[in-house]
Amino acid sequence: MIFSLQNSINQQLKLVEANGLNLFIKREDAIHLFVSGNKYRKLKYNLIEAEKQGLKTLVTFGGAYSNHVAAVASAGKQLGFNTIGYIRGEELHASISSNPTLNFAHACGMQLQFISRADYRKKSTADFINQLKVCHGNFYLIPEGGTNKLAIKGCEEILNEADKHFDYICCAVGTGGTIAGLINCSKPSQQVLGFPALKGDFLQQDISKFAVTDNWKLITDYHFGGYAKINSELISFINQFKASQNILLDPIYTGKMMFGIFDLIKKGYFPKGSNILAIHTGGLQGVAGMNLKLKKKNLPIIKI
Repeated sequence: MIFSLQNSINQQLKLVEANGLNLFIKREDAIHLFVSGNKYRKLKYNLIEAEKQGLKTLVTFGGAYSNHVAAVASAGKQLGFNTIGYIRGEELHASISSNPTLNFAHACGMQLQFISRADYRKKSTADFINQLKVCHGNFYLIPEGGTNKLAIKGCEEILNEADKHFDYICCAVGTGGTIAGLINCSKPSQQVLGFPALKGDFLQQDISKFAVTDNWKLITDYHFGGYAKINSELISFINQFKASQNILLDPIYTGKMMFGIFDLIKKGYFPKGSNILAIHTGGLQGVAGMNLKLKKKNLPIIKI
């Protein structure tokens, strides 16, 4: 394993009157065209383990615009795995060609299985997994979003020695695996800030299962109403950020995180002279799908 990768770089952002702050963004989105950011980190050791076990089929789960599903499909194509994706929402079967994420996954050779939301909620139960074994034989199971112990091991490689001088490490939070890895590889002097993309306080407990230190905090004010919820204010911010920094953010994760960071800067959250590192976790494949939804709602689109 694995593919040819580009090294991520820490790119300094242009800030105006930012109280002597130094804000950088780690361009994990640039390490691979299709399996980028935290998706590569989460899949790395899982794919090594699947290969080690001699398993040739990967089974996973996701929604209509899942970055994880797209990454698994692409990785499977490149590395010779069969891939099967269970997609939430049986009505989406008719939308493969018009859905950029599902169309990409299908083009990569992923076998898409569309199931009802009720059945999808059962995906982690023993009965459901036993049914999968009957249908597909031996396979390697990767959970929704990719978070497990091996995923966290991969995410522990995001930070390196060149990052030790940063006072704050910021990242978007979905299932909690990426921030757990960052916490585990951070220095005791660093504060890790997570910006959840969805509502609910369950993440605190989920992250605590994997995090080995307590130098972290969730900033829960920037989910914009919940997972995949956005508004004109967020779209405007993402477009302005692209124009000023020449960096595209995704609206589900990194856009909300960066909006939060800039808002906290305005409010004086960070002490004067702080060094802040934001992690760009990728997810840009989902922008095209989001733009389709925005057009239907007659909202401004994200400029790619």
